[in-house]
Amino acid sequence: MIANSSLAGMKHYTRLNLGERILLTLWVGGTWTIGYIAAPVLFNFLDTDRQLAGAIVGEMLRAMLTIGLICGVILLISGALNGLNSALKSWRWWLIVAMLVIILVSLFGVHPMVAELKLQKDLMDAIEYKSQFGKLHGLSAAIYLLLSILGLVLVVFGLRRPSLDRI
Repeated sequence: MIANSSLAGMKHYTRLNLGERILLTLWVGGTWTIGYIAAPVLFNFLDTDRQLAGAIVGEMLRAMLTIGLICGVILLISGALNGLNSALKSWRWWLIVAMLVIILVSLFGVHPMVAELKLQKDLMDAIEYKSQFGKLHGLSAAIYLLLSILGLVLVVFGLRRPSLDRI
């Protein structure tokens, strides 16, 4: 009886762990793929139409940030359901919280500011526009890099601390 209970617990943990790994792979892998492969390729390929490349990349980044938001929330809920006390003590859980805050800042802070600036482009001096756009783009790139590095830390160290008690 005890062996069957232990085996059932192991199967549940394995499925949960697999689901979490898939979510993390989708989130972090997608973040790196869009930001560091697809975006440069698009800008290189569409070098005569940087505005089009920027619009496409912007939409892909927004979509990836939204996917990250969904994956992150699911991972937080999963961690909390496995034991809120241990989740709150885990640096991994707080790293996901930090990544979600970064996504929210990007999606609801920086991205709307860039969109608003683009709407005012015709009303602004070209030099002023380029200066403001450059600052926002730099901020956005720095935020994205931080998100990417934090995600890589989660991939390298895993979502959960390895423990034989869980099996």
